[in-house]
Amino acid sequence: MENSQKVTLDNYLESHFIHRSNWLRAAVLGANDGIISISSLAVGVTTASATRETILLATLAGLVAGALSMAAGEYVSVSSQTDIERADIEREKQELEKYPETELKILAQIYEKRGLCKETAMLVAKELTQKDALAAHVRDELGITETSQANPIQAALASGAAFTAGGMLPLLVTIFAPLSYMEFFLYGFTVFALVILGALSAITGGANVMRAVVRIVVWGTISMGLSALVGYLFGVNV
Repeated sequence: MENSQKVTLDNYLESHFIHRSNWLRAAVLGANDGIISISSLAVGVTTASATRETILLATLAGLVAGALSMAAGEYVSVSSQTDIERADIEREKQELEKYPETELKILAQIYEKRGLCKETAMLVAKELTQKDALAAHVRDELGITETSQANPIQAALASGAAFTAGGMLPLLVTIFAPLSYMEFFLYGFTVFALVILGALSAITGGANVMRAVVRIVVWGTISMGLSALVGYLFGVNV
C-alpha cells in the first residue's frame, strides 16, 4: 500500500511543469536567440550586400560564434549560480554546528510566517531537524531545492544545441531563397519558426499559447526590422 501511494505521489509531482523549467528555459532561450539573431544578421547583411556568398559567410560565422557564445555564457552563468548556492549551503552547515538552537528557532519562525501556529511550527521544525537539519534549512531558509538547482553542463549543451537548431533555419533560407526577395523570405520563415517555437514552449511549460506566440513574434519582428533598417542606412558592399 505504501509503495502504491509513493508511486502515485511521484506521478502527481511529475505532472507539474516546474520540473522542466531549468532545461526548458535554456532550450527556449537558445532556440529563440538562434532564430532571431541569425535572421536579423542575415536580413541586415542582405539589405547591404548584393552577393549570396557574403550573406552566407556572415550567416554561417554568426551561427558558429553565436552557438559557442551561448553555450559558454550559459555555462558560466549557471556555474556562478551553483557556486553561490554551494557557498550558502556550506555557510548554513557551519551555522548549524555552532548555533543549533538559534537555527531551530529561525526555522520555526519561517513556518510561523507561512501560517502555522507557534507550537505547531516549533514541532515541525524539531521533527525536520531530527530527520535532516541541513536539508530543512537549505530548502526552507535558503529556498534551494532540487527543482531550482541547475546543471551547468546540461544548460550549456541545451542552450548551444538549441541556438544551432534555431539558427539553421535562416541559414537554409540564405542558401535556397531567391536573392532578390531574400529579406522577405527570411522574415516569413522566421515568423513561422517563432510561432512554432512559442507554441511548443508554451505547451511544454503549460503556459498560455497565444501569449507566448505573440510575445516572441513581436520581439522577433522588432529585431529584424531594426537590423534591416541598419542595412538600408549603411547600404554598403561588405
